[in-house]
Amino acid sequence: MLLEGKTAVLYGAGGGIGRGLAQTFSHEGANLYLTGRTLSKVEALAEEIRSAGGRAQAAQVDALDEGAVEAHLQSVIDQAGGVDISFNLISRGDVQGIPLVDMTLDDYLRAVVNGLSAQFITARAAARHMTARGSGVILMITSGSGSGVPMMGSTPPADAAMEALLRTLAAEVGPQGVRVLGIWTAGVVETMTPEAIAAVNENMQFDEAGLQAMLEGFAQMTMLRRAVTLLQVAGTAAFLASDRAAGMTGTIVNVTCGLIPH
Repeated sequence: MLLEGKTAVLYGAGGGIGRGLAQTFSHEGANLYLTGRTLSKVEALAEEIRSAGGRAQAAQVDALDEGAVEAHLQSVIDQAGGVDISFNLISRGDVQGIPLVDMTLDDYLRAVVNGLSAQFITARAAARHMTARGSGVILMITSGSGSGVPMMGSTPPADAAMEALLRTLAAEVGPQGVRVLGIWTAGVVETMTPEAIAAVNENMQFDEAGLQAMLEGFAQMTMLRRAVTLLQVAGTAAFLASDRAAGMTGTIVNVTCGLIPH
């Protein structure tokens, strides 16, 4: 198993991608500490993982609360003896589907501020611990739109800010044995529900038939002519978090089935 003996803290584990990652990490042998703002969601996920024979604990943690993040991480260190993997998957409040000239400043900045703040708080806490012990992996996830994609609203600047943090942090903590890596992904099939899409882009309202048509059209935009699956994203993350990827840091792996062509 790729993550046997590893302790992982997942922030925002109650979301669609978080659930899939937690299940894959557990399958690969990780000892999981799942957090989220809604305790019932992460508790249910932890119980599901334990019922399947895995190891998981749940806690209510707001990744934008520095004190809460620090206190929780210290509790994990006290219980598990250390943290090997930190992965922040919280939602940022992205707004898409509105031309920039029509967006409000608040809508444009919300994802940037929330995303960068939460990533900085959790990555900083993990890096302080990991550099002291000489090893660890910090993971981040973005959509790959940081180079500029029309009608993606606040997502490109939020992605770009997080990716700048990733690369800078990797350069600073690499000499102490800590790796920092990212994943690009978009249109993950299992997470593309009408509710999730409308929460980001209010102009996209689908019934089931409309959703299927949209997903089929989306798949045709990729080089592989299919959308990426949650298992593929989670499997990549598990590899990056494992010792098999020990030669990788400061980079972002493209898991979009070729939607982003670089």
